[in-house]
Amino acid sequence: MIFSSIPFLYYFLPAVMLTYFCVPKKWKNAVLLLFSLLFYGWGEPKLLLLMVVTILVFFLCGRMIGRSPEKKIRKFWLLISVFTGVGLLGVFKYADFLIGSVGAVTGLSLPRLKLTLPVGISFYTFQCLSYTIDVYRGNVPPQKNLVSFGAYVSLFPQLIAGPIVRYADVAAELENRTHSWEDGFYGLRRFLIGLGKKVLLADQFALLISLFRESGEKSVLFYWMYAIAFLLNIYFDFSGYSDMAIGLGRIFGFHFMENFDYPYTSKSVTEFWRRWHMSLGRWFRDYVYIPMGGNRVSRGRWVVNILTVWLLTGAWHGAAWNFVLWGLLFAVLLMIEKWIPAMQKLPDWLRHVYVLLAVLLSFVLFNADSLSQAAGDYAGMFGLAGLPLISHVTRYYLRSYALLFAAGIVGATPLVRQAGARLEKTNAGTALPLVQMIVLLLVCTAYLVDGSFSPFLYFRF
Repeated sequence: MIFSSIPFLYYFLPAVMLTYFCVPKKWKNAVLLLFSLLFYGWGEPKLLLLMVVTILVFFLCGRMIGRSPEKKIRKFWLLISVFTGVGLLGVFKYADFLIGSVGAVTGLSLPRLKLTLPVGISFYTFQCLSYTIDVYRGNVPPQKNLVSFGAYVSLFPQLIAGPIVRYADVAAELENRTHSWEDGFYGLRRFLIGLGKKVLLADQFALLISLFRESGEKSVLFYWMYAIAFLLNIYFDFSGYSDMAIGLGRIFGFHFMENFDYPYTSKSVTEFWRRWHMSLGRWFRDYVYIPMGGNRVSRGRWVVNILTVWLLTGAWHGAAWNFVLWGLLFAVLLMIEKWIPAMQKLPDWLRHVYVLLAVLLSFVLFNADSLSQAAGDYAGMFGLAGLPLISHVTRYYLRSYALLFAAGIVGATPLVRQAGARLEKTNAGTALPLVQMIVLLLVCTAYLVDGSFSPFLYFRF
């Protein structure tokens, strides 16, 4: 089940809200756990057992770490949790990739496991690891209630697409959270904004991307249209899901961290990664980069730290060489910015263009099904594939999608938010926000009922 679907919007969400707000406070976490497991099992009933096992193992490890007086014993249980989390990721997400890579190098024909990748496994595994690591560090006490811990791990608002919610950030709200009409209204509005990003923008760009791949009449301009369409598609898809998760969390009394902060307005790659998928960057910073020494080490060791973090960041997104190279590309760009301070003295517009071009080209690699396809895409973009600059098919799609591109470009900046804030201030005390929400819901519903193209990007994560 996904958020941008009729069953979720008109059956599941009303049912969980009605049940949640009707039961006493002591049963609210149980309701969230039950409905979250139903939400996850809706699409993957066979893999629901994996989720339950993960909850039980990490709950046990957290309890044992918390009650063990000796450091060696606490470390033993921490390692059990780490091996469990990394092991499950390794088996379900990376085993076939590693087997295929070994086979390609050695020439051996090795059988693959062909296991189904559990949706959201990268997200909830990282959340579980943050829990046991923080308990081991003494940052948080172990959770003694299995239901509350299960609700944290499986919480449906951010289960399949983030943001990655660390236990320390919601530990207090798991035990005692408040609800108000103001939070509910904010949460619902934030959810609908995210739904609009997903359905009205991301899905329409995804359709153009699909049309590009299927087209037999490409041109240089069509390749650039594809690259820009994916740049906007992945932003509105990912940030839209984060908005929906943050909104749903607020409805149920949780305050999740922001995950995107207009990253395409950045003037350096470093700034871009402070604004893009912020919860993932924070996770790698606190649990990998800083424990390795961060930047308070020799230059050689710092290079190793950077390469390690970005190798893992790339691999986190998918088990394929294009993801690995995508992560390492950003490692190189970050090192260049660190070693050439003069880049920060360039005019703002030039730095902005550099970041947009670097990110756009990186996402071409990110979205390719193979390295050979990525090479072909780059060749097409830079006129090395023997294609015309423009074709009649390209002109048709350019005219058809011009308004969508304009909306996407403007929507990726703070301009819409700023205009909305001024409009609300001008119309203070009116029912305008409520009317906007109703209209947005109706428009999105019309698109969904019409069976609009709506791919689920997070299967690869």
